[in-house]
Amino acid sequence: MIPPSELISFGVAVLTSLGVPEPDARLVADSLVTADAWGHPSHGMLRLEWYADRLRSGAMRPVTEVTTVLDGGAVAVLDGRDGVGQVVTAYAARDAVRRAGEHGVGVVAVRNSNHFGTAAYFTRMIAAEGCVALLTTNGSPAMAPWGGREKSVGANPWSIAAPGGRRGPVVLDIANTTVARGKIYAALEREQPIPEGWAQSAAGVPTTDARAAIDGLILPMAGHKGYGISFMMDVLSGVLTGSSYATDVAGPYVPDRRSGCGHLLLALRLDAVADPADYARRLDDLIDRTKAVPLAPGYDEIFYPGEIEDRNAAATTVRLPGKTLRGLERLAGTCALPRPGWMSACSS
Repeated sequence: MIPPSELISFGVAVLTSLGVPEPDARLVADSLVTADAWGHPSHGMLRLEWYADRLRSGAMRPVTEVTTVLDGGAVAVLDGRDGVGQVVTAYAARDAVRRAGEHGVGVVAVRNSNHFGTAAYFTRMIAAEGCVALLTTNGSPAMAPWGGREKSVGANPWSIAAPGGRRGPVVLDIANTTVARGKIYAALEREQPIPEGWAQSAAGVPTTDARAAIDGLILPMAGHKGYGISFMMDVLSGVLTGSSYATDVAGPYVPDRRSGCGHLLLALRLDAVADPADYARRLDDLIDRTKAVPLAPGYDEIFYPGEIEDRNAAATTVRLPGKTLRGLERLAGTCALPRPGWMSACSS
C-alpha cells in the first residue's frame, strides 16, 4: 500500500525527466493516481510507462502549447498540437468554464490531443466550478461496427458531472464497450482472466483471455446501442472538431504514432438555468428516493453515479498490481531515478 502523495511525486519525477514542465507533470501524475484511488487501475499508474514511451518517441510533445483556432464567444475550437492529453483537456475545461461565466454556457472543441486518463477527472473539475459538465472523446478502434467483424470503432468514452447537494457531485463516466479496454489491460497486469461476455478473439470467438481480447474485439455495451453511441461520440469528438476519427486514431499504448484524438467539452453554468438552492434540494431528493428503493437479492446498497469513487478516494493509501509496480521500477531505471522507499518495500 502506497501513499498517493508518494506516487504522485514519483510520477512527477518521471515526467519532468522526459521534458514535461513540473506543473503539467503534477497534473498528469495526480490524474493517474486519482484513478487508482477511485478504484480504476485501468486508468491509473499503469499508463505512465505508455506515456513515457510516447514522449521518448516524439509521438506526444512534452511541452503542451494549446492554440485557439476559433473564438466564437460561447464556443471555441482549440488545437492541442499533440501535447499531453491531460494538460490539453484541463486547459479546455478551464476555457469552457470561463466562457460559461460570460455566456451561461461554454462549448469547447479540441483537436489533435492525446489520451487524457479518466474523463471524470475533468468533468468533476468543471462541476466544482458550479457548472454541469459533458465531455466526449474518441479513441483507437476497439470494437467492430454492428454487423462487422473488424474493429474500426473506438470505445469513445464520455462523462457527465453535475454539482451536488449535501453529498457532492453526481458523476457518470463510461465507455461504450461492455467494459473499458483499460480494464482488460488491468486484468492482463494482474495476470487474471476476464469475465465471459467482455470480448472476442481476433477469430471472432468469445474469450476470457485478456491478451486475446486486446488483440481481438471488445463487445459493445447493450449490443447495437453501444455501437451507435460510440459512433456518435466519434462524430462529436473527431469529425466535428476537425481531429482524427475511426482507424486514424492511435491509442496511448502505441509508442510511436501520433494519437490524433479529439474531445468536446460543454460547461453549463448552473445558476443560468436553475436556482442553486432549489436544484440542490431536488437533487438530494432524487438521490434519497433512488437509494430508498428495495434491494434486489445479493445487493447491500444502491449507489448513485460517482458515489463509489468518492468513498474509495477517502482511503489514505493506494494498492497497485505487481505488474504495474514492475513497470514503475523499469521507469525508475530508464529515467535514472532513485528507487523510492515504497518501491523497495513493495518488491520485498
